[in-house]
Amino acid sequence: MTVVTRFAPSPTGFLHIGGARTALFNWLYARHHGGKFLLRVEDTDRKRSTDEAIDAILDGLKWFGTDWDGEAVFQTSRVDDHVKAAERLLAEGNAYKCYCSPEELTEMRETA
Repeated sequence: MTVVTRFAPSPTGFLHIGGARTALFNWLYARHHGGKFLLRVEDTDRKRSTDEAIDAILDGLKWFGTDWDGEAVFQTSRVDDHVKAAERLLAEGNAYKCYCSPEELTEMRETA
């Protein structure tokens, strides 16, 4: 079995020490076991994600010597696949719709 790890930063700011540590640990583990290290950019927060942050994260990863296998994958490029998967889960009865208002969701998050 091939080991596959990934790092999935959200490009809403610079790469911070916690993210760098996670990327490095995953990269080291994959390389130690002859596996793959994948990069998936979680760019679904369209209001806060920026091209500058993406560039800074990629440059930061390269700066401390990590490389990834294949092309970096951007979550927004797979939105159609995610919608199809959600629709399939709903059709199969394996998921449910939430009818809460945005205000109710905010209140639940704040009280959790």
